[in-house]
Amino acid sequence: MAENGGVACKCSERRNYSFREVCFEKRSSRKFFRNVSMVPLIKKGIYRRGSAAGNCCILSMAYREKSRSTILESSKQKRIPIFVMMPIDAFGIDTSGAPRIRKIKAITMSLKALKLAGVHGITVEVWWGIVERYSPLAYNWSLYEELFKLISESGLKLHVALSFHSSMLSSPNEKGGVSLPLWILEIGYLNKDIYYRDRNGFSNDDYLTLGVDRIPLFCGRTALQCYEDLMFSFFNKFESLMGSVIEEISVGLGPSGELRYPAHPFGDGRWRFPGIGEFQCYDKYMMEDLKMAACQEGKPQWGDKGPQNAGYYNSLPSGAPFFEEGRESFISDYGRFFLEWYSGRLICHADAVLAKAANMLKKYQDNEPNSVLLVAKIGGIYWWYQTESHPAELTAGYYNTALRDGYDPLASMLSRHGVALHISCLEMMDSETPRTSLCSPEGLLQQIRAVSKKRLIHLTGRNANERFDKDGLWQIIANCYHPQAEAVRSFTYFRMNEKIFRAENWNNFVPFVRRMSTNL
Repeated sequence: MAENGGVACKCSERRNYSFREVCFEKRSSRKFFRNVSMVPLIKKGIYRRGSAAGNCCILSMAYREKSRSTILESSKQKRIPIFVMMPIDAFGIDTSGAPRIRKIKAITMSLKALKLAGVHGITVEVWWGIVERYSPLAYNWSLYEELFKLISESGLKLHVALSFHSSMLSSPNEKGGVSLPLWILEIGYLNKDIYYRDRNGFSNDDYLTLGVDRIPLFCGRTALQCYEDLMFSFFNKFESLMGSVIEEISVGLGPSGELRYPAHPFGDGRWRFPGIGEFQCYDKYMMEDLKMAACQEGKPQWGDKGPQNAGYYNSLPSGAPFFEEGRESFISDYGRFFLEWYSGRLICHADAVLAKAANMLKKYQDNEPNSVLLVAKIGGIYWWYQTESHPAELTAGYYNTALRDGYDPLASMLSRHGVALHISCLEMMDSETPRTSLCSPEGLLQQIRAVSKKRLIHLTGRNANERFDKDGLWQIIANCYHPQAEAVRSFTYFRMNEKIFRAENWNNFVPFVRRMSTNL
């Protein structure tokens, strides 16, 4: 039996998932690719040596062929629904331990104002740490029953974000933070390897490492089974709202709900922009998987540790040999093996979680016009994008370089499940970013548009930073209605707070909402 962190657990049956391998064509390298729009959508094999993903081999996944007229319906309907995300401190736990909505009168007035402005709906994070807070399988939906009723009575629709992460680090104050469930934290207190770790052994309790996806450490359940059970309970509880009120559901796949590793931890002092970040694979469960993959590769020495010349959280690419050209760099045999394994495990994690969610949502998705869109979020890692190695993306788990399109295997998997791709940074412009950091949010978004079009999946988005100025809001409009791409399916404004209702901001926000909510 696997170690259980000191909790008496009964092993559950493990569930197996398998894929076919994704390969790419090797191309000659150049030192710096400035024109990121020329990054090739490479189709044939740059690297393949057995299974670098352990039990979960990454393969050219067959995706469901859907007609362009169906999957890209947004190209015909240019009206883009606007959702506004609830405040991070909208929820709390009272002195009796019961979850409650804070400032409910202010929220009620805000919802009415947003509806009058033309906002389509509200994005609500459904926190694992609130719903299953005290003990396994003991779900408390009372807070969300009250909140969903309040929103629907205001005439607004819902985008529900099932959040399996913590908001403690990103919360502006202690009151607004939501941790993982307390019973999970108790297990983590005795076994810190249930969380991602960096090479110095530092970890955080923001999200469970994908290394425990199939290990029954959680009172007889694996992490995947915990996610599945909560989703099942949610769909049963709110079945009557599916399609009529709840129009979109995003499933959390990592820190901040995004499919990525916590390579750039915000709020604990380890990382600051524009550091390249660090690989997060040093919990014992991921290291065991790496050793297995290296042995299958016939290179057991590759399984002892991650890259040792990849710098530190705040290093620049020029100071980290792994992200430069050389015998021990990202383009070496070892570099390709490690990055394929590291990114591959992330895709396998998403595939396993989304497969369960898509199966539960199937009956709602087939019920046009009241279908429910399933969404997966990825991080907008745009700094060092104009380098050859894209180091910040590599440490986050996106094997995307000037020689390899790292988002295509991800989009292929999403297409197979009929899942939309959600990305932030739609308000950002290259001209507003530091030149020395070789940023390109516009180049990243262009690449995401290309893979979304290729794989026939919907694209949704949001802003990464608060913008109320006309330039920022018009940049969002330009990106949502890009002339060479399909219109995004929906846009989420991040997020509701008192600033949005200030006269100088409201006077810009309302015309923005009405412009997005009107057919071209």
